[in-house]
Amino acid sequence: MRLAANARLKVGQVGQVGHFRGMRVVRAVRWGVRAMAAMGLGLGLTPSPAHAAHIAGGAAPGALALRQTFVDEVPRRLKVPAVTQAAYADVLEQALTAGKAGALSNEYVVLVDRNTFVEALFIYFRARSGDTWRLIGAAPVSTGRPGSYDHFVTPTGVFVHTPANMDYRAEGTLNENHIRGYGQHGMRIYDFGWQQGERGWGKGGVSQMRLQMHATDPDVLEPLLGMRHSKGCVRIPGALNQFLDRHGVLDADYDAQLRGGRSMWVLKPERQPTPWAGRYMVVVDTRQHVRPYWSPLPDSRARARMPAHADTAD
Repeated sequence: MRLAANARLKVGQVGQVGHFRGMRVVRAVRWGVRAMAAMGLGLGLTPSPAHAAHIAGGAAPGALALRQTFVDEVPRRLKVPAVTQAAYADVLEQALTAGKAGALSNEYVVLVDRNTFVEALFIYFRARSGDTWRLIGAAPVSTGRPGSYDHFVTPTGVFVHTPANMDYRAEGTLNENHIRGYGQHGMRIYDFGWQQGERGWGKGGVSQMRLQMHATDPDVLEPLLGMRHSKGCVRIPGALNQFLDRHGVLDADYDAQLRGGRSMWVLKPERQPTPWAGRYMVVVDTRQHVRPYWSPLPDSRARARMPAHADTAD
């Protein structure tokens, strides 16, 4: 179920690296933004005054404890600067408002920036509507790469994770290209149902695609996360897949069905579900033109080892 699309969010545009629109606001933030700009650490986004002023407080301590769990369980993380966290909080709020979910609170939300210079996933939380969204953790991803048949540009919008489109688990078998398209055996495939996607081949246009978020081959494709490389789905690190699965970060509707007596075979018995489970994945494109230092390209050696047809693994 797709609530809305917001392909052209009005966020700050990148000019020179280290230059931000609304610099007067940014200078007010107490994390040394002036020093960051002097070092050329371009952000490409500018937080609102409210989010810049409240980045350090206001969320439920219990929910924010998941930050340390993220550090402990997800080795491939992105170290996002505090001012950029605030800027993405604004982007998330804009997207949720456009998707008729602006009052959302007290649950985790997954935000994906499909921008070719970013390719990152963020987990956010806020305790009450009107509070600041707080970052739990971030990791590199791969979204749709146009240019080949049956390749879609990952759609933007607010997407709900619901048992109406039941998840399933990877078999871990090799495909014809000797790639485990969904990752190792048992990895969870998060299914967001049929969506309208922009075709990345032929004359373009829009048609239906199955939007999923899933792990990928740990040896061949996971090292390439951080660049556009999928057929339209959101590929994530295997450890992040396990983290989301183990703690039920997006399982609010699944847990509700479980409490109602429905058998949820896809949920593992050893899971440790959070009481702040959410249900939304939000995909945006911040239209940046410079790669920020905190979201580097995959290692050149990994890109050099990229096999032919590796992007057909979704």
